Amino acid sequence: MIQNIWLVPLFPLIGFLIAGLGRKQLGNAAGWIASAAVLASFIVSVMIFFEVSAEGFKSIDVHLYDFIKVGKLDIAFEFRVDQLSSLFLLIITGIGFLIHIYSIGYMKGDVGFGKYFAFLNLFIFSMLLLVLGSNFIIMFIGWEGVGLCSYLLIGFWYHKKEYSVAARKAFVMNRIGDLGFLIGMFLIFAKVGTLDFQTLETLSFKGVIAEPGYLTAIAFCFFVGAMGKSAQIPLFTWLPDAMAGPTPVSALIHAATMVTAGIYMITRAHFIFSFSETAQTFILIIGLTTALVSATIAIRQNDIKKVLAYSTVSQLGFMFMALGVGAYTTAVFHVLTHAFFKALLFLGSGSVIHAMSNEQDIRLMGGLKSKMPITHSTFLIGCLAIAGIPPLSGFFSKDEIMMNLFIHGTYGKVFWVLGMIAALLTAYYMFRLYFITFLGEFRGGDKLKSHLHESPALMTMPLIVLAILAAAGGFLGIPEVFAHDAHWLHNFLTPVIEKSLALEPTIHHLSHSAEYIMMAVAVSVAIIGILLAWGSYKKFDAKKENKGIEKFFEDKWHWDEAYENAFQKPFMKMSAFAEKNIERKGIDGGVNGIGKLVEFASDKLRLLQNGSVGVYLFLMVLGMILLFIIQLLSNG
Repeated sequence: MIQNIWLVPLFPLIGFLIAGLGRKQLGNAAGWIASAAVLASFIVSVMIFFEVSAEGFKSIDVHLYDFIKVGKLDIAFEFRVDQLSSLFLLIITGIGFLIHIYSIGYMKGDVGFGKYFAFLNLFIFSMLLLVLGSNFIIMFIGWEGVGLCSYLLIGFWYHKKEYSVAARKAFVMNRIGDLGFLIGMFLIFAKVGTLDFQTLETLSFKGVIAEPGYLTAIAFCFFVGAMGKSAQIPLFTWLPDAMAGPTPVSALIHAATMVTAGIYMITRAHFIFSFSETAQTFILIIGLTTALVSATIAIRQNDIKKVLAYSTVSQLGFMFMALGVGAYTTAVFHVLTHAFFKALLFLGSGSVIHAMSNEQDIRLMGGLKSKMPITHSTFLIGCLAIAGIPPLSGFFSKDEIMMNLFIHGTYGKVFWVLGMIAALLTAYYMFRLYFITFLGEFRGGDKLKSHLHESPALMTMPLIVLAILAAAGGFLGIPEVFAHDAHWLHNFLTPVIEKSLALEPTIHHLSHSAEYIMMAVAVSVAIIGILLAWGSYKKFDAKKENKGIEKFFEDKWHWDEAYENAFQKPFMKMSAFAEKNIERKGIDGGVNGIGKLVEFASDKLRLLQNGSVGVYLFLMVLGMILLFIIQLLSNG
């Protein structure tokens, strides 16, 4: 089946064409066609996954056709099938299918129903290209494709100006990151003349591109691309604004798939990052800073989707922390568990918003537990999972990140302490959200209260499936302290990064007693965060205003204002100056001046055409004399 890997992206591409071209004629059928296309891709992905899971499997590059051949540049349109890509295929198509089904119920009655599903299928197609590409060019095509789809879906309800502004902001900030990606490709091609992953990995470990400074420059450029796509400081402010799009879009693109593209890219290019300790340390610091800053913002947001958005940014920071210490499989493990519980939380918030007649302010909610039992129960599982309560999935992956931090280098314990603070804040803001939304008394008024209801089965069934995955997904990575060689995911992914693992001179391991102590600390920190949230919000005062540092967090550290003052306002002033002095006075002035000169000259010359025969004869004689003089001079 591996040789038919092209079927995986082909199905959603066909779904995009059918749903897009027939969006006005198909009606609700567009949603089912798009969902069936993703389901077909999922089925093929499962079949491929079982082949890849066979013992002794070696990665395969499936050649489709020659794509670009210009001089030294020889780019084949090839798909790389290995453990890493097959795992991401399951995440993209599996979670994608559930979100498609959910969307049929959520988007029912929307005038852009068919167009919405066409965009979703196009996104799935682009994301599949990104993870399947056997070289940086094919990856970059998918990389740009998901960026385009993100722009289209964030601004899907474009009739609202703020939504269009949010889409434009996401597009521009991602282009900044993409410039770094492009420069990285130019640098690596200039050095070795190829962009093929297999060839680059071989050359890297043979020392062909072993100059530390050059490799660090390439790694930094690629990381800038990852910062944009995966919303890390300073290119992170677009993601919270991206919540302007429909909630299923937030679940699919901005929680489970697109924003994890940066983690996938760095893991795929481990042969570059593993040779640059400087780049890895920088990734670690940026990830840790992002996790902490975003968590502090999340604790004071009142929009249910904004809380989850900043939570996503923070959790992405945890993944980059793992990458920064070379724990590639750990980062992917958290990608997997995060896809389960964050997709669940976003879809759960969509269920709440659906019941609240599109209201997103949690200060107007409360008491929804009895009105929405399925949404409540599944949302609670998601909160427990992200908080790190065992045996739910988030406990295993986050605990593994913390242990990797603890044993990392001289400052590992410092990073571990700061990471635990971010974990404490995670438990706090998630259960603040849970307590305010689902417990207590309803605060939205009698009219809104009368409309409260549980979501239809098309929306609750995906919630139940995701809740099961969020609860059980962590058992794919059981720590060795519980059972020797039981970490299935690590064993599964090791063949992809085994050469980078071999670079580690000494692999430090904690004793079993130390691991138990650290697990106990992690669980205690999560419980403390939950108890602090309970103490603060068991009796919620919706009228209380934030002051001081709380107001600072509510205002998102004034990042947007800082960018506006540092970049937007100076750029607008420069643009206004250029328009006035360069465009209007310079370019337009020059063009208009030539026109006025011609007009002036013609106005004066026309005086010669006065109708006098004598004047015409005089000018004719004068012309003949001038010609005669010119002839004499030329002969002389």
